[in-house]
Amino acid sequence: KKKTSDGKCSYNIVTGDPTQTRFYTLKNGLQVILSENRNEPKIMALITTRAGGKNDPATNTGLAHYLEHLMFKGSTNLGTMDITKEKVYLTQIEDLYEVYRNTTDQNERKRIYKQIDSISTLASKIAIPNEYDKAMSAVGSNMTNAFTSYEITAYMENIPSNNLEKLLSIQDDRFTDPVFRLFHTELETVYEEKNISLDNGQSKVFEGMFAGLFSKHPYGTQTILGAVDHLKNPSIKTIRNFYNTYYVPNNMVVILAGDINADETIIMVDKYFGDWKPGDVPKFKFEQEPPTSEPKEMFVQTPDEESVAIGFRMPNKNDEEAILADLTSAILYNGKSGLIDKNLVNAQKVLSAYGFNYLLTDYGLIYFGGRALQGQTLKDVRQLILDQIEALKKGEFDESLIQATVNNQKVNKVREQENPMWMAFTLNDLFSTGTSWESYLRDVDRMSRVTKQDIVNFANKWFGNNHMTVYKLTGKDTTVQKVIKPEITSLEINRAAQSDFLKSITATPNPPLKPVFLDYQKDIQFGTLSKDVPIWQVPNKNNKLFDFYYVFDMGSFNIKKLPLAVEYLKLIGSLKKSNEQINKELYNLAVDFNIFTSNEQVYVSLSGLEENREKALAVIEDLMRNPKPDQEALNKMIEAKIKQRNDN
Repeated sequence: KKKTSDGKCSYNIVTGDPTQTRFYTLKNGLQVILSENRNEPKIMALITTRAGGKNDPATNTGLAHYLEHLMFKGSTNLGTMDITKEKVYLTQIEDLYEVYRNTTDQNERKRIYKQIDSISTLASKIAIPNEYDKAMSAVGSNMTNAFTSYEITAYMENIPSNNLEKLLSIQDDRFTDPVFRLFHTELETVYEEKNISLDNGQSKVFEGMFAGLFSKHPYGTQTILGAVDHLKNPSIKTIRNFYNTYYVPNNMVVILAGDINADETIIMVDKYFGDWKPGDVPKFKFEQEPPTSEPKEMFVQTPDEESVAIGFRMPNKNDEEAILADLTSAILYNGKSGLIDKNLVNAQKVLSAYGFNYLLTDYGLIYFGGRALQGQTLKDVRQLILDQIEALKKGEFDESLIQATVNNQKVNKVREQENPMWMAFTLNDLFSTGTSWESYLRDVDRMSRVTKQDIVNFANKWFGNNHMTVYKLTGKDTTVQKVIKPEITSLEINRAAQSDFLKSITATPNPPLKPVFLDYQKDIQFGTLSKDVPIWQVPNKNNKLFDFYYVFDMGSFNIKKLPLAVEYLKLIGSLKKSNEQINKELYNLAVDFNIFTSNEQVYVSLSGLEENREKALAVIEDLMRNPKPDQEALNKMIEAKIKQRNDN
């Protein structure tokens, strides 16, 4: 539906959307998404450009990520005591980097870098480091951060709602005229991030998995952090071209979720961002991946514990079969009652195993990971996971898993929508793949029409002999080429200096904020179950979900083995029901169950659909009052615990 607010700004909303989220497009093409949620006086803000690691030039990988770092260095107004003087030095530095990257003689490179270093030292005396962070701190943000993925680069802030206009004025300045100052010291940070990733097992496995599944697409041919050779030869000019190409309003979105008035907010956003100049954004082109018909494998080494990962290519996020990919993933692993949960994790046949879908704009993949028990090989773990996929292909799963997954999806979506931060990130994910909000809202309906035969057909189509396996062994990788950090002169930091722009931000009084404080006597309903068991209750007026806790006044200080007992309880059944039955019933009810202990208390938590609360409580009461000891489960748990500690 298209609507207008005050006859000024038109927006789209989706019929039946419980959040009534508004989707605007300014005249310059900037997308603005506004989602009102008045639960607390805060606003989650995301400003995102549709340019990530896959958009890096093949000769200059890591560029999008490096630009993300530079966007925190200030502008012509923020982060400098004298922009005119500073720009003279910055231009010299930019030109020297071009000479440096095109020079191969090592002695000559060292000489040029010394020049870059000495001019950077002069420039740093005019710069004011961390001034962007200081500005956001003055605004009250508690989430100044950013990330680069394959598809996007996203910048986030979480602010008190009375400072929205200050936030917009700073972001307008930041994105209109950024200055890439303190460049070579920031290189140190990027180099360190890359070097850490080369010793990190999960990073190496992920990169290996993508490289194995995508031989043509940048998802697999390049990495977000970039190749070592490219990082050693940076180009400020190329980074500026990337910024000019992709950081244009018709390629960006502003997402504001929380305590806002949409009619007033869109006028404010237009005031600050409406004059941003649009540009011609090149359409992303890629070569189609050839089909694979035989399994591939790779071995990587890092100092951390051994693991194995198996991946299959999947349809992309907007493919008609994406729903089937999501459902299939949940039937295989959902943390409670999937085939991998039931047959491997809860049956304690592996130290750990899991799986998840990762659907991107151009392709998707499904990723399975596992760790071995003592005396078990990684090949054993791999085979056990592949066996679960074979069982799925033969239809050896309970059809009730489909409806149970639909119910759990409903709960997940309500959870995402009740929290402004989760809501903002959900909307951001959809922007990254170009998926409509309407499609997201309709997913559950489409899922509920899927049959068991649909899942079996999908599994047989996509799970062939076409998987990629990455074995992660423990050891030192002698082939790794780390990024050697050049010698850098320590900079003098202008800690006390302040730009006029920051002074104006801090001098402008903040509009008063009127928080609503809890009155514990009125807002909590106090009752008792029996003379020594109090019940505290707060009605949920927002949606049809519940959160329920039992709190026991004992912990590991009282009973040393209590944390182990609590862990053991999750692996056994009751006198009436097996562990498998309990997990299946809770998953079918779309209720999450957890039990954990602190030093002084034990918490048993349940959350999910209010309509199923009493049924779920009956299941958990039965388990807590009538647990059925299982010596074999205990022995396996102890073995796994020792293996885990040795791994650590």
